Formats: sequence, C-alpha cells, structure tokens
Amino acid sequence: MNSAKIFEPFSIGGLQLKNRIAMAPMTRGRAGNERIPNDLMAEYYFQRASAGLLITEATVISKQGIGWIDSPGIYTDEMTEGWRKVTDKLKPTGTPIFLQLWHCGRASHSDFHNGALPVSASAVKLNGDHIHTPLGNKPYETPRALEVDEIKAVISDYRKAAKNAKAAGFSGIEVHGANGYLINQFL
Repeated sequence: MNSAKIFEPFSIGGLQLKNRIAMAPMTRGRAGNERIPNDLMAEYYFQRASAGLLITEATVISKQGIGWIDSPGIYTDEMTEGWRKVTDKLKPTGTPIFLQLWHCGRASHSDFHNGALPVSASAVKLNGDHIHTPLGNKPYETPRALEVDEIKAVISDYRKAAKNAKAAGFSGIEVHGANGYLINQFL
C-alpha cells in the first residue's frame, strides 16, 4: 500500500479535502457553564486545520441533551455565534468542519437537569459505575422514558441544531448515534 495516498486531495459530497485525513470528534469540555464556544476552542480547531476534514467535539442540541460538564451547545443564538468564531477562524485554511450533534439521553444525571431525571428510549438504567456531574461523581440513575410527543420535540431539537450549525458556517453535521447516547438508545 502506498502511504502517500493519504496525503492526496479527495472530493466527497461536493467538498474538496486537501488530504484524506479526518480528525475524529473528541469531547473537550472547554465551553464553560454557558456552553458557548470560545476563543480557546477556535484556536484548538485552527491548530488542527492540516487535516482534510475536522469533526467537532460532541455538541448538545438542547438543555435536555446535556450530560457532560462544560460541553458546548448549539441551541441558542449565543452558542451559534460562538461556533461562528470557530468556523470563521478556519475559513482561510480551506479545511471543512462538521459539527457533531449530541443528546446524552440516559447517559446523563438529574444534577444536570435541576433534579429532573434524564430521558431515554425506555426506563432502563445505564450499566456502569458512575457519572461525573456538576456536584461530583454519582451513580447512574434510571431514566424516564420519553413520551411520543417528547420524541417529536427531540427530533425538532435536532432539526434546529442542524439549522444553527448551517448558520454558524459549518460544512456539514454528524449525528452522534453511538456510545449509549440517546440515538443509540433507540437503536
């Protein structure tokens, strides 16, 4: 195999990548309590712009989707503008960036939701020791099953998050459907 192939340009879905290297999403937890992307995050992605494609860290689509300390969001105008700083900083590099959309579902805790239980496809507790919450390490809880109308609301949250990602200047989105998070809970 010729390893130089990885450094050759590649076209996919109308995007021209300068090479075939994609940076996978890695949750950083640097957005702060308000979950607004910031200059530190813009610099982080800018420093990695030699890749052909960047995929951001997991980004929550709504307050209900939160389950990680200081992870970014994309459900308010302020968050969308914060992400705009990131995409604007990357534009001169020519590197496309996708936003990873995320809802933690049962992989969350009531400490993130003012005492309300996290939600899931069904009321089945996540296997595992504990979750790190804003109030320290706690055992996972049995979530509350979403009602049909709530599922429709989550779909709407994903739709709004995708529109916000477009408004923020992203080249595309990735829906996080693995690792036991909400989409995966339905699968």
